[in-house]
Amino acid sequence: MLCLVALLAALCAVTHGCPTILTKSQWGGRAPTCRTAMSTPVPYVIIHHTEGTACSSQSACVSQAKSVQNYHMNSNGWCDVGYSFLVGEDGRVYEGRGWTSVGAHAPDYNKNSIGISVMGSFTSKNPNTAALNAVKSLISCGVSKGYIKSTYTLKGHRNVTATDCPGNTFYNTLKSWPRFKA
Repeated sequence: MLCLVALLAALCAVTHGCPTILTKSQWGGRAPTCRTAMSTPVPYVIIHHTEGTACSSQSACVSQAKSVQNYHMNSNGWCDVGYSFLVGEDGRVYEGRGWTSVGAHAPDYNKNSIGISVMGSFTSKNPNTAALNAVKSLISCGVSKGYIKSTYTLKGHRNVTATDCPGNTFYNTLKSWPRFKA
């Protein structure tokens, strides 16, 4: 019986634990030039891919996160990374706007969603297991900490705007996840 209790406790920790989340200062990101507070918990989680280079080590993912931030701020004229979080194939999460700031990732959904983008292009392949698990863990973490409603709806970016994001292969996988609704 003791083993069963220990096993259930371990499973609960994995299910409700948070992945490694590097704050913007930990990955060397620039400070935002503006911030709009978001009311939480939010009812939606929107999944993206960056359509850029994938990364599988912390140093490569830091470089890629900086590249995404520079593109969003310098080219798009946004005040920060558009996404709430970036996820690398190193299994780590890189803070973008975080849990409580309105993003710039999905028109009409920015004020009521967490935007999670996996770094890379996933049209003909899936993110690796480390990245997929980090995304799932991040969602679970957001629910357990009260940032995401327990009744949230999961969507791919293409479900809320005209785009191929998050790539055909990743999108087909996403459709099998709990709480997904096109």
